[in-house]
Formats: sequence, structure tokens, C-alpha cells
Amino acid sequence: MSKELKKPAELRSMFGSNLRSLAKGYTSISELSRQLGINRTQFNRYLSSESFPRPDVLARICFFFEVDARVLLESVDQMQSVPDPISSGFLADFLGTGTRNLSEDKFPSGFYRFSRRSFLEGNKFVIGLVFVKRENSNTFIRGYEAKAAMKDQGLPINHQSREFRGLVLQQEEGVAALISRRNSMTSSFNYLHRVASFENNFWVGYVTRTVRETTTGDRATSLVYEHLGHDFSKARETSAMSGYCDIADISPFHRRLLQPDGPFR
Repeated sequence: MSKELKKPAELRSMFGSNLRSLAKGYTSISELSRQLGINRTQFNRYLSSESFPRPDVLARICFFFEVDARVLLESVDQMQSVPDPISSGFLADFLGTGTRNLSEDKFPSGFYRFSRRSFLEGNKFVIGLVFVKRENSNTFIRGYEAKAAMKDQGLPINHQSREFRGLVLQQEEGVAALISRRNSMTSSFNYLHRVASFENNFWVGYVTRTVRETTTGDRATSLVYEHLGHDFSKARETSAMSGYCDIADISPFHRRLLQPDGPFR
């Protein structure tokens, strides 16, 4: 990279080029600008290198796309040049195929409310919130473990320790997600398929966790996802109720899909 200081026009040009590259994975620029909280007209000016964002807006963009300030100075292709094992030659036609171009119709972006039985306390259930987003041709998922569940395992409850992220894959009759906490401390596998509902916004399946067999606790249980779209009021409501709960606290349709009184199959 050149040691020469770049002129404002060069910075705008590099940023605009990088922003166009980062936005390729989103089918709607209007939706993307809405997720970022940026006026569509202003966002188009960034894309065309006509304008440059304020520092706080730049920080928001970098956080959303998970890039750093080098987005001003070098191509994102160089910044993201770490080899990807899933799309490598060895796995490209196997796992790699499933990670690419999962359609919004099959599994839309946005917030999801999920519910399942607790792995650690069989008489308790868990309500949680995750966010699904597109980036380039991939679909990612992100959320946070409940504080009470982390405490029960003797784990720290800070923001970083609770966060999990994953990759969503296409399956013949649904979707699967490989999810891990930071530094691969623990992982899980989710499988979901869409079920008939009034708004066509429910998925049911199961989740398994990567722990050794013990005499207490389960390693697999039923799972329900409800798509909330980009409704921040519903997302905040779900976030407020996240964590351990009783079966009576689970909404009726979630209970119906979980079938808590039946055996896990």
C-alpha cells in the first residue's frame, strides 16, 4: 500500500467502490439503507463516490459490514483475503454449494424469535432473539446466549462471551445453521423447515449442541423460529423476555410446534 497521503477524492472513490462491493449481497438498496439507518438518497451518494459519511455514520457502516477503517484505503477484496475453508476447492461442491445464494423467499433476513426446551433444566424453556443477514452471496446469523444459561455453566456473562454467530446453509427441505461462540468455545447445529401458518413466518426443527454425554442435560431438542422481519418493536419485546421461562410463557403456536409433552424425535 502506498505511503502517500490520499486526496479526498481518492478516499471517496475507494470508499464508494468498497461500499458497492459490500452491498452486492443485498437485493434491495432501499432495504439495506433502512437497516443502516441512512437516507436512501444520501446512501446512493456514498455508493457513487459523490459524498463521504460523517465519522459516526462511517463507524455504523463499518460495524454493520464487520470491516475496519481500511475501507477508506484499500479494496475489501484485499481486506477479506483470508482463505475460506468452506468455499475452498475441497469443499466447494459440498458445503460450499449450500452456503451460496440462499433465497430471501426460503429464509428471509431480519429478526427471529426462537423457543426451545433448556438443555440444562428439563422443566424450563428458553426464549431468544437472533438476527439473519445477507453478505455477498452468504447468509449469516447472530445472537446472544441468555445470561442465566451462561451462569449455570459457570461461564462469564459479558457481551463478548455471550455472542454467537453462524452460517446458514440451504438444504433440500429447509435450512441448516452452523453456529459457534467466539473462538469456537461451543458450537451447535440447527435444522429448520417452514411450516404452514397464517403469515407463513414459522420454521420448526431441532438444535444439537457439541458437548460430551452426561447423566444430566440434553444434547438435542426441538426448536421453533418465528420471523419478525425488521420490526424493532417486536425485536425489543423479544429481547426483554429472552432467557429461561416456564412453558406457560411460551406463545400458544410456539407450544404447539414444540410439542413439549411428546418425545423428541
